[in-house]
This record gives sequence, C-alpha cells and structure tokens, in this order.
Amino acid sequence: MFTLRRPKSAEIDEAIAAARRLATDGPGLLSLTPGIPATSDHPGFKHDRSRSLLGHGETAFESAKRAFQRWAQFDLGWSRVANPDVAIAAGQIIAVEFETFALWTLNLSRIVEVVDTPGAFGFIYSTTGMHVERGEEQFLIEFDHAAGDVWYEIEALSRPRHFLARVGFPVARALQHRFVRESHRRMLTEVLAPESILS
Repeated sequence: MFTLRRPKSAEIDEAIAAARRLATDGPGLLSLTPGIPATSDHPGFKHDRSRSLLGHGETAFESAKRAFQRWAQFDLGWSRVANPDVAIAAGQIIAVEFETFALWTLNLSRIVEVVDTPGAFGFIYSTTGMHVERGEEQFLIEFDHAAGDVWYEIEALSRPRHFLARVGFPVARALQHRFVRESHRRMLTEVLAPESILS
C-alpha cells in the first residue's frame, strides 16, 4: 500500500479491478438518513465529525454539488481521486491517492449509499482490504431551505489497518485532521469562486 513513487495509470486500473472483487469492511454505522446519527461506541474506531458553512442560496448549493462531482473536496495537492471520471453512485470504487513524507498510498473504497435531493447531496463510502485504514466516511452537502444556508459535513469512523498506520498512529491521526481542514477550505473556495457565482 505504501510506495516510494506515484502509482501509474495501469497500476491504478489494476487496483480498482481487484477492489471490485472485495467486500467492504466498514462498521456500517453511518447513515445519510436524517435523524440517524452515527455512534462513537464501536470498539476500536475513532469517530470524527466536522461541519462548515459554505454559503447561502440555491447557487451556492449547486456550486457545491458540481465541486463534489469533480471530486474537488479531495483535490488538495497531496491528495486526489485517482479515477476522477467515476460517478457518485452506489457500488462505484473510489481510488484515493495520498502523498505524505515522500510515500504514496492508493486507498480503495466502495460507495455504499448516495443521497441526491433538493436539500442534500452526498455519499458514504466503506473501505475495502486495499486501504491503509478500515472504516467508512461520509461527505455531505446540505441545503437548509428555511435559512438558506449551505453546509458541508464530513463524518468518519476509522481505525488503522496497515502496520505503518498503526505504529505511526499519532501521525496518521494528524494527517486525517489535516485532510478534513483542507477539504473544508477547498470546498469554500470552490463555492466562492467567481465562475461558480456567475454560473
């Protein structure tokens, strides 16, 4: 899972094909159904939830949706979706690439739930065995029509799988928190971009 060079396109394609044959192994506790919160009591899993205000109104909501569909929330310079043409749809394999401390990882997860309504857009993915962590993560945009607010939420349940993630647990946690902070900033930038406002 850890390499000293960036995975090549053929290696990414092979990994995605292999991941399609694998079951997911997240705890199955996250839900996009309103009123069903995740539990933090699952043994061994860290529960993280963050939420930020992206903007106001229908235009901001549609801009955030378009950014999600381009996987902009992952495009942070040191992370990206390595198969960016994949659609946000249940059953799809997502390959997320990270580069940290001159090491590259390719992490394969499957989308297990999707929401696309006038008030919400997002998905949950669950890890496969080809991921340095075990768990599941939710990425959600919510549009509060009454207040006009557009919110971005990330929620995750995770625990280290790979040996390096276990022995470097404090570093792994710091990188998870960094990803969340930068993802929120990236989405705010996407929504506030002039081309988003004018579209």
